[in-house]
Amino acid sequence: MPDPVIRIRNLHKTYGTFTALNGIDLDIAEGEVVCVIGPSGSGKSTLIRCINLLEDFTPGSEVSVDGIPVARGRALDRVRAEVGMVFQSFNLFPHMTVLRNVMLAPMRVRRLSAREAEARARTLLARVGIEAQADKYPGQLSGGQQQRVAIARALAMEPKVLLFDEPTSALDPEMVGEVLDVMKALAGTGVTMVVVTHEMGFARQVADRVIFMDGGQIVETGPPDRIFDAPQEPRTRNFLGAVLNH
Repeated sequence: MPDPVIRIRNLHKTYGTFTALNGIDLDIAEGEVVCVIGPSGSGKSTLIRCINLLEDFTPGSEVSVDGIPVARGRALDRVRAEVGMVFQSFNLFPHMTVLRNVMLAPMRVRRLSAREAEARARTLLARVGIEAQADKYPGQLSGGQQQRVAIARALAMEPKVLLFDEPTSALDPEMVGEVLDVMKALAGTGVTMVVVTHEMGFARQVADRVIFMDGGQIVETGPPDRIFDAPQEPRTRNFLGAVLNH
């Protein structure tokens, strides 16, 4: 077995007296697509935010990406250069055009020239289906279009890992499909993806592995067919019974 691209051991995270993550152990292989599901407040988003230290975790926890320990300091820049993040709320720079939003990080972090960065950005905007919007500002786009820009921006760094934090939850229902279609296409390219999602159909269709979290712990993990059709744990069955029959 090759070394996992993401390795997590004994991950704990607390907010005051509240325990958000309680001893998570997880390995994610290179090229694997993992969907993380579970009720609100179960620790899903906190888990992926710890991978690139958007959330500090409790001392004694271990997280590494591509063999690099995730910790404050110079190593963190190396980790973040390899980890793309797509947020619920897009987090685009409103004062920059779509094109500039996608060009910025490769120029600053990867030291690409403006010409190289623009060529890469235009290629990626075409890949997510919005090359015609390159000269507009984020506020001129629909939510679905903005999220596709955010995906192109994450891809522009050519990351080893893409993290998605409920990328469709802030979208109007008719825009969800266009973003999921882009993500489905990405899942076939060999990039490692960790997706926190409420979209059970997407998880069933695209994931190599589904993780069910509750109470800050991984309750159950396995291939989509087993998790959705024959969950082993009562908490998993109760959750899926509620969301799939809703």
